[in-house]
Amino acid sequence: MNKQESSYRWVVFGTALLAYYLIVSQRTAPGLITEQLMKDFHVSASVIGLMTSIQFLAYAGLQIPVGLLSDRYGPNRFLIIGSLLTGIGSLIYSTSPNEYILIFSRLLVGTGDSMIFVNLVLILSQWFKGNEFVKLLGLIGLVGSVGSLSATVPLSMWISFSGWRVPFLSIGLVLMAVSYLLYVVLVVKPKRLFVDDAKANKSSVKTPESVWAILRRVMTTRQAWATFLCHFGVVGTYIGFIGSWGVPYGMNVFHLSRADASQLIMYGLFGAMIGGPLISWISSRLNSIKKIYSLIHLIVVLSWTGLLLSGIKPSFMLVVILLFIIGFGNGASALTFAVVRQSFSLKEVGVVSGFANMGGFLSAVLLPSIFGNVLDLFPERSLHVGYHYAFMIPILFSMMGLLGVLLIKEKEKKEQKVLNAS
Repeated sequence: MNKQESSYRWVVFGTALLAYYLIVSQRTAPGLITEQLMKDFHVSASVIGLMTSIQFLAYAGLQIPVGLLSDRYGPNRFLIIGSLLTGIGSLIYSTSPNEYILIFSRLLVGTGDSMIFVNLVLILSQWFKGNEFVKLLGLIGLVGSVGSLSATVPLSMWISFSGWRVPFLSIGLVLMAVSYLLYVVLVVKPKRLFVDDAKANKSSVKTPESVWAILRRVMTTRQAWATFLCHFGVVGTYIGFIGSWGVPYGMNVFHLSRADASQLIMYGLFGAMIGGPLISWISSRLNSIKKIYSLIHLIVVLSWTGLLLSGIKPSFMLVVILLFIIGFGNGASALTFAVVRQSFSLKEVGVVSGFANMGGFLSAVLLPSIFGNVLDLFPERSLHVGYHYAFMIPILFSMMGLLGVLLIKEKEKKEQKVLNAS
């Protein structure tokens, strides 16, 4: 029986997608309880920033190593291990007695999360044909946005009802159960159903090109650095702020409840859900990525600037609109990988995509910590003033993204056709 023609592939897809949904919901969930953690553990804003940063640092730093290991040993075991580590990290997080255990637990979550997306894509490429695979990538993006959305108002209401420890404990236990389900679906069942395929895979092992040779080309290519900077500016600023200081911003500046403040994040997520498919469609109609992507980066810079210029007592509606636009820009970040696909041969696309993705999460590592350090310069009564000045950080970061998109060299149509065929 052929994997790509078997109805069992939908079981694989559904189970892997469930794990991805749960794990994505844990990326920004701690941002809902930033204020509570500062009070419960008597820690400063910079410590909270460090906790968020270390999670994204683990994610960013492990992208390329995880990809290499998955190519060598197969993606199944790493998707299972990643889900298990994320579950264990959430479990430890929910029972943390001090800030040191909190930081360690987020390190575990970041390590587990780093193993998910790359291996999800590799697994789907094994189980689905090319035309199906492209369509499913869009569905994966939508499910990821829904996962992030569920970590706003719904999770905030749960936290308000039961406290913050119970939800993280529950999700941790569910993820550990899902890791076992993945083991059954990806390892146990296929061994019984696809015996011939397993034997064929063992006998068709190819020697890949030297990793160092590929990395050397990537690190010396202007186009690769351009995509790195694009993701640094448009993705990292959004994730870094939403995942750490979005909810506290609403609570301190507008005196909102946690549930109401989480709606600020939700508006950004709505923007991201709309921005992705809409900008991709517009770009394809214009037959030019650089033009529309440059405009998006400029709008994102102006939106962060608008938050700064709105003063220490901004209009709530203005903030909602600007966060929606910033989320919209994040949704358009898929154009980074469209640039990669147009600019590099297939054997290099994975490495360059990982390099570009690292740019976004490196930004998400740096921003929460620097943002927290700025807030620590102000007393608790004047935190709304601290947020005002801290917005200079995402402005500077998003300007790096604008520089990156301006560095992009768009290929001629004939060159694009050759690369797409390679």
